[in-house]
Amino acid sequence: MSAAEKQKVLVAMSGGVDSSVAAGLLVEQGYDVTAVTLKLWGGESDSGCCSVSDVDDARRVAYRLGIDHHVFNFGDDFNEHVVDPFVDSYAEGRVPNPCIECNRHIKFAKLLRRADALGFDTIATGHHAKVVTLDDGTFRLGRGADEAKDQSYVLHMLTQAELGRLLLPVGEMTKTRVRELAVEMGFDTAAKPDSQDVCFIHSDGGRAKFLGDRISLTPGTLVENGEQVGTVTAVELITIGQRKGLGFGGNTERRYVTDIDHQTGVVTVGNRAETDRPEVEVAGITWSDQPAVGPVLAQWSAHGARRNGQFVPTGEGKGRMVWDEPQIMVSKGQSVVFYDGDLVLGGGIAQ
Repeated sequence: MSAAEKQKVLVAMSGGVDSSVAAGLLVEQGYDVTAVTLKLWGGESDSGCCSVSDVDDARRVAYRLGIDHHVFNFGDDFNEHVVDPFVDSYAEGRVPNPCIECNRHIKFAKLLRRADALGFDTIATGHHAKVVTLDDGTFRLGRGADEAKDQSYVLHMLTQAELGRLLLPVGEMTKTRVRELAVEMGFDTAAKPDSQDVCFIHSDGGRAKFLGDRISLTPGTLVENGEQVGTVTAVELITIGQRKGLGFGGNTERRYVTDIDHQTGVVTVGNRAETDRPEVEVAGITWSDQPAVGPVLAQWSAHGARRNGQFVPTGEGKGRMVWDEPQIMVSKGQSVVFYDGDLVLGGGIAQ
């Protein structure tokens, strides 16, 4: 019996093509596979992975593979750890990343505890990232082979405890190859589009309607060089560095949001250079293994560029990222993720 055949794997299947192929590959490799779909958001949605049709898609793939399929309802946990903090963050002038918090609290912490309770050895997902074993036996999360689809940024919170129990079967291949395998495996999900948006926000009304139904949105004024140059319907919907949607049109010099005062409702705009900052404070940092210090790469959006700088620890779970060259100001609440080459070191929240 191979090592794979001795392992019971609980694979999270969203109903998308990546998790479908992940499950198929694990079955081919001889693992004892069981599929689970997480029911998270109970409200209206048309852009995520929580609909009834997604559950049905996952169930059909599981049936084709001859494996059991279950649905775990984590809706209460999802509201507590993802949706409510999302709303609170905007009310407090921060820009949250709900996908990261979902991974942190639900798709790994909660799912891994459930897997333990049910006697599974490992869990697996369809994320485009890699689990890398170093020479000393420790684990690191690595960037996925498909640079355009890499999801290591949203998995940066994983520590040794999770990485040692995790399989990422599609991390070594491109999205094109994943879809080719889905066709070869006969999955209806082969041509299914990727989920692009926050799963609990409906395209009809978007973020503005979702937040407006839950908190009071504050009208604001656009100010440049001390003079009012426009207005915005809600300062909570404005982000540092934003250029579009400010009402200046295309025939003027480009203006960017350089500062937001949520207390007064004043949104300051200026030229691109005025958005740059020499450093960013980061708190709530979790490390894959040992804390970093000195030269690192850092990334502060899901598919943004990684920039060089020096990480300076300032306390437990806190530090300062000092850029080698000034970078656009990182909005409070955004995740800043640290890399050594293609390997994730850890990450935290911009302050």
